[in-house]
Amino acid sequence: MGIGQYIREIGRGKDGARALSREQAADLMGQVLDGTVTDLEIGAFCLAMRIKGETPQEMAGFLDAVQPRLNPLPASERPTVVLPSYNGARKLPLLTPLLALLLAREGLPVLVHGTATESKRIFISDVFDALDIPAQEAITKIANSEVFFVPTELLCPSLKRLLDVRRVVGLRNPAHSLVKIMNPCLGKSLVISSYTHPEYAVSMGQTFELIQANAMLLRGTEGEVVADARRMPKMEAFIGGKRYVLQESQPGTLAGLPDLPKALDAASTAGYIRSVMSGTQAVPASIARQVEHILLLVSQL
Repeated sequence: MGIGQYIREIGRGKDGARALSREQAADLMGQVLDGTVTDLEIGAFCLAMRIKGETPQEMAGFLDAVQPRLNPLPASERPTVVLPSYNGARKLPLLTPLLALLLAREGLPVLVHGTATESKRIFISDVFDALDIPAQEAITKIANSEVFFVPTELLCPSLKRLLDVRRVVGLRNPAHSLVKIMNPCLGKSLVISSYTHPEYAVSMGQTFELIQANAMLLRGTEGEVVADARRMPKMEAFIGGKRYVLQESQPGTLAGLPDLPKALDAASTAGYIRSVMSGTQAVPASIARQVEHILLLVSQL
């Protein structure tokens, strides 16, 4: 079916729009990723979905389209921990690289994937550059205790192009949710995913159940997958799609707050991460607990 038929279904406004089936969503997203539609149709699709919102069936269908178009990483010896990073730093330091390095120190292979989605934030590539961790230029196997940063365009160039639509229209689209829940690895892996608003927690959780994912879901730091260093968030687990609560949220701030860098720039953030990894500063309690929970989940895979 042509994309125009789908746009007529999803583009009837918040109350009149109709949800697509999983198969329809897969067909639609496949056409978008394959570049067989016009820029105007892509814009209409993005705006219609932004107004309507994605259902779990639609997200599962979008994932069905993305998966065969990915350049997947080979299976590692141990389960790979997947950390998507797309929100960046706005008011707080970007500590997703710290989470990655702490997990690698525990002997796990860690994949961080992401890209800059706007111009006014500090993104994962900036901090990794400051940590002297270069972006990968080819898809290869991740060894135990190793962190790979793989840009989105290496995993799926067409998905990167869909993310870049935000720079034109100024609004997120389904690609921004897809990259947070997709699994670009062969073999056993655990996807760590985060949300910014409660409604996304509901839809993302239902999607993980539907696709029988192995995942952790939490309200991270400004949308990043790392736990907020100032407070303990709720963390949920999905093993084969079965959901259970790992960690209840704790109201208020933690008893002992970490001495986070005041500046958000990549160099300051990298300096803080190095001090934590060397033991000069303590690992923030919420991030240490997140690492413990991830290790527990990996042991169940």
